[in-house]
Amino acid sequence: MPLADCLRAGNRRSFWRTEPISFRTPLALLPISLGIIFGVWWWIATPVDLARAPIDPNDKLECVSYAPFRGAQTPLDPTTQIGADQIEQDLTQLAKISKCVRTYSVDNGLEKLPAIAGKVGLKVLQGIWLGNERAKNLAQIAVAVGLAKDYPDVISSLVVGNEVLLRGEMTAGDLAATIRLVKSQVKTPVTYADVWEYWLRHREIYEAVDFVTIHILPYWEDLPIRARNAAAHVDQIRKRVAVAFPAKEILIGETGWPSAGRMREGALPSRTNQARVVSEILGLAKAENFRVNLIEAYDQPWKRDLEGTVGGYWGLIDADNRALKYPAGVPISNFPQWKLSMAAGMALSLVVFATAMLTLRRRPWAPRLAAWLAVGVSATAGGVLLGIAVDKMLVESYGWGRWLQWGLLLASGVLTPILAAHALMVGRAVPTFLELFGPLEQRNRSFLTYALGLSVVVTTLIGAQTALGFTFDPRYRDFPFASLTMAVLPLFLLMLLNRPQQGARPIAEAVFAGVFAVCALYIVFNEGPKNWQSLWTCAVYAMLALTLWRARVVQIPK
Repeated sequence: MPLADCLRAGNRRSFWRTEPISFRTPLALLPISLGIIFGVWWWIATPVDLARAPIDPNDKLECVSYAPFRGAQTPLDPTTQIGADQIEQDLTQLAKISKCVRTYSVDNGLEKLPAIAGKVGLKVLQGIWLGNERAKNLAQIAVAVGLAKDYPDVISSLVVGNEVLLRGEMTAGDLAATIRLVKSQVKTPVTYADVWEYWLRHREIYEAVDFVTIHILPYWEDLPIRARNAAAHVDQIRKRVAVAFPAKEILIGETGWPSAGRMREGALPSRTNQARVVSEILGLAKAENFRVNLIEAYDQPWKRDLEGTVGGYWGLIDADNRALKYPAGVPISNFPQWKLSMAAGMALSLVVFATAMLTLRRRPWAPRLAAWLAVGVSATAGGVLLGIAVDKMLVESYGWGRWLQWGLLLASGVLTPILAAHALMVGRAVPTFLELFGPLEQRNRSFLTYALGLSVVVTTLIGAQTALGFTFDPRYRDFPFASLTMAVLPLFLLMLLNRPQQGARPIAEAVFAGVFAVCALYIVFNEGPKNWQSLWTCAVYAMLALTLWRARVVQIPK
């Protein structure tokens, strides 16, 4: 009820007696919001049941790729040297779950690994890293050959080169000659490892090796494979290569699935998908009696510099606390801390509703039902997505730049529903850039409106940066659908309900709206209809584009 009507009512009724009527709607919507938040989190955190545990100490893995780097350690820095104690800690742990480790070079202290592996009872597929520098190749070969002679009972084979044909750093002829050079110096079996397609393209390598080592990574295929079809795809490719090369053993030298990162078409990285794919591949290997080397033992943060977030999360063991991701007998969930996430989401919903109701105590009129529904939708969406947004920020932030970017977007996602609830109750529109940075006479001096305007700016700038990134360099970028939705949805609803009817369209908002609209259309086409992360993110870009396009410069009432 408008304040003037309340005053005219006089002795008929007091102002405070009208208040419970105004609060009936939010008090009805709040439990619905909290119930939805609980239900969604209970659903998405439901553990999966697997016929076979991904890592079973009673049935050791055949082999697993191993790189020793932790934290900020990286082989991209040639000065990095890993101490023997650190390698021994890892190999002691790996010996409990695997019979063997595969390495990729003898640099960065890895020349010490065979001796340590022998102590803890592990075999080694010793890698020799080849590139386009002949001197470095010969140095790698010399060290690896020496290790093969010194530890013949530990090193079961030499892997001469890893995906060097895929990278285009050697010709097939040079590679074959290098493999023969190594074979002439050792009695240990020798192989080469590459993506399966490159074996079929370069059959001359087959003649040079003792057995064929192929990489089958369903996630990275040119046509990405869904997790539920990954094991069948691995088996199909293995049989196809076996037909092409019938006289020698086919070792799957790399296969697995990432536990985090961006979708590629229908291929979704997640904890449950990683556990499912690994479990099914190991079951096939046991049933059909072929050897598999899983990639990889430990998550490797440094790979995120090369492959984005997904590159750092192929491990069976967490990088930070060195704990198994899937201990035998423990339910596997994408959100093991879901109760904390649910509680935080409920708290955010309560704050949003409380902000709206407290605003009405100072401005005692009855808002439209649509305004309360907008508050409820914003509070519920924010409550559901908060835990997902925090999880994505923790997983996807690598380096101070990403921490700043995703931290600011998450902050905007948390604050915008709260500030928008206040704006919905007082009838204010989405602030324009001119109200923050324009001439003094056009600036708004309300603190809450200014704060909401800053959230609009942060959301727009980070959103534009991500949209342009997906347009021009998309392969390794993450979709910020959770935090972006938390920030954009309240602004979109505020625009629908409190849009100024008159005024000029600001140029800056119009330009950004065009950028979002064009990028969204391209991203949908480029990523394909199977990628729900892409479709969701583009829908949010479209909402933000419409919100900015409908902005108007008007004099804000004081």
